[in-house]
Amino acid sequence: MKKTKNNKKKSKKSSVRKLNDWLHLWLGLFSGIIIFIVSLTGCIYVFQQEIKDALEPWRFVEVQNKQFVPPSQLVDTAKVYMPIVEPSGLTYSNKEGAAAVGFSERVNGKRHFTAVFLNPYTGEFIKKQQLVGDGNFDFFRFIIDGHRALWLPYEIGRPIVGVATLIFVFLLISGLVMWWPKNWKKSNRKKSFNIKWRGTFKRINYDLHNVLGFYSLLFAFVIGITGLVWSFEWFEDSLYYVTSGGEEKPEHHHPHSDIAQKNLIENDTISVLDRAWYRTIAQEPNVQGMYMSPTIRDEDDAIEIVAYQDHGSFYNKNEYFYDQYTLEQFEVKGSRFEEADFADQLVSLNYDMHIGAALGLPGKILAFFISLICASLPITGFLVWLNKKKKTKKKHS
Repeated sequence: MKKTKNNKKKSKKSSVRKLNDWLHLWLGLFSGIIIFIVSLTGCIYVFQQEIKDALEPWRFVEVQNKQFVPPSQLVDTAKVYMPIVEPSGLTYSNKEGAAAVGFSERVNGKRHFTAVFLNPYTGEFIKKQQLVGDGNFDFFRFIIDGHRALWLPYEIGRPIVGVATLIFVFLLISGLVMWWPKNWKKSNRKKSFNIKWRGTFKRINYDLHNVLGFYSLLFAFVIGITGLVWSFEWFEDSLYYVTSGGEEKPEHHHPHSDIAQKNLIENDTISVLDRAWYRTIAQEPNVQGMYMSPTIRDEDDAIEIVAYQDHGSFYNKNEYFYDQYTLEQFEVKGSRFEEADFADQLVSLNYDMHIGAALGLPGKILAFFISLICASLPITGFLVWLNKKKKTKKKHS
């Protein structure tokens, strides 16, 4: 009787294992080319900032022992080179970096984006660079378009990439089930944790898929999950719900300015954006970068200034909101990373975790190699399947 029960348990385990293996094989074959493209482009994109810094010297200025000029001076200079379009964003870097005013417009239904680089100490023009638009090729724009949408229109490509990423996360889990040794004898442990470099090509290829897949599993899972946050709103909301202990993800909310106080600034000689900027830098003596929108589009809009605490990453930031008429500073929940709840911190961390920047340069190097391994898995997995298929044909012939 006991033997019969044990046999039934073994049979159920065997059936589950077979289903797992079958799903891993066919879902892997189905999504392989997409995972390869997304992983390889992600691998390249990891160091896009470092590569741009090395190839574009106009992104840097000589450090001077004085304060940066206010936003209005930078905007006025930038508008000389982009007189028709309203500026969409203004960025201050650290002490060594150039400031940049961005201009976004649509021409014949297509988006164009131009950045005007300026010296933040003097306000002097450095360079005008069109990053997105007709007749202009930007390598990293090409890479990110492939990464996010396979170079298809975004409304078509993004869902395809999202589904492939969802499959990839499942493949990581099913791959772990396949990797897991049936017993933990020394010989099995050695096969599971080591690549037999002196083996045949088939053996090396199998080990590259099996062993490297295991070692990269945790980090690849993080990359996959952070990618899904951008792909599906339902996934982003679900992740927030779980990590917040059952709270719904709040919509992005900006406080509103008091229109009744509009007349307070009519005769002010200093622009309201400059005044808000001066107030912010007084509270941020060690800021490593700032971003703001220099164009106030609606009467009740609040001025928002984002102060980055670390150079090279975006998650550790403080957001400041001001009434555009009274300059009253609004208190907004989660506006400071260090004081935010865990779920809100994860939202801020998502991009930097995805590219490894949350751990600085070592994290980027790690993300580069993990993405490279992820790109190799569809290839080595396909070769494993092909070799097994050939072996099966030989048996039947």
